[in-house]
Amino acid sequence: MLKILFMGTPEFAAVSLRALLAAGYPVVGVVTQPDRPAGRGGKLRPSPVKEVALEHDLPLFQPRRLRRPEVIAQLKELGADLTVVVAYGQILSREALEISPLGAINVHGSLLPRWRGAAPIQRAIMAGDTETGVCTMWMDEGMDTGDICLTARVPIGPDATGGEIHDQLARLGAELLVETVRRVEAGDAPRIPQPEEGVTYAAKLGPEDEVIDWTRPAAELHNQIRALNPWPGAYTTGPRGRLKIWRASVAPNPDPGAEPGTVVAVVRREGFTVATGDGALLVREVQPHGKGRMDAQSYVNGGGAQVGTRFSP
Repeated sequence: MLKILFMGTPEFAAVSLRALLAAGYPVVGVVTQPDRPAGRGGKLRPSPVKEVALEHDLPLFQPRRLRRPEVIAQLKELGADLTVVVAYGQILSREALEISPLGAINVHGSLLPRWRGAAPIQRAIMAGDTETGVCTMWMDEGMDTGDICLTARVPIGPDATGGEIHDQLARLGAELLVETVRRVEAGDAPRIPQPEEGVTYAAKLGPEDEVIDWTRPAAELHNQIRALNPWPGAYTTGPRGRLKIWRASVAPNPDPGAEPGTVVAVVRREGFTVATGDGALLVREVQPHGKGRMDAQSYVNGGGAQVGTRFSP
């Protein structure tokens, strides 16, 4: 069987690593990002991929810069036949792509060439896409520009969240990766150049993406909220401070003349309705600052929102 050098960091990648191990492929080394501070205490936390590597007693590497010559040399000594890269978090140099004689295969959570880049799942949902998928790709020095090997498609439901699509694509991507490695081993793995038309870029999520701008149409805000659930979340600011909104739906606006960000209705057992730049948003699940998630009706019952309450970015 092919000897694999695996590079990846988050849970999306860990699912693929587990699948390769379950299929019996010898993983001769695992490369992941250095431990990062997490939580209020800032304690260093290992990546999900590191945790899998430790569970299986795999050789582990956490270089701050993969492109350093001594790092490349060390990884070449492992004798891998193929490099597999899944959400590693660093752009690979030509030297890194040539560590393994058969090259490098990547798993990417979109239907390339749409949504090349760092946040393809969230960007697809934020844009209102009704379909996405996962690709395995022969890596080159560009950003997700290599030839496609295999592709699988999945629908994006009207209320699907970023977390739900992430988990679905992680499982599907792992299955596709194992099949791709088998095809590489058999010598019949496809190489399909990406079309020049339809290229879009999924920019890394930033703090500005989390802010709810009530002047935007309700449909766009609905997509933003579900795309950022469960991470990092979308928020607004009201009389009681910052309020994250985890679940909402587009609703009729009973007061079309109301300023965007104004609560225009309280809907029994469901939540409260906020006017937007076009239509209204029925808020169903929230999280006040410093508290846990709760249904919007409980927030209303606690005096957090009533008709006339104003929210702003």
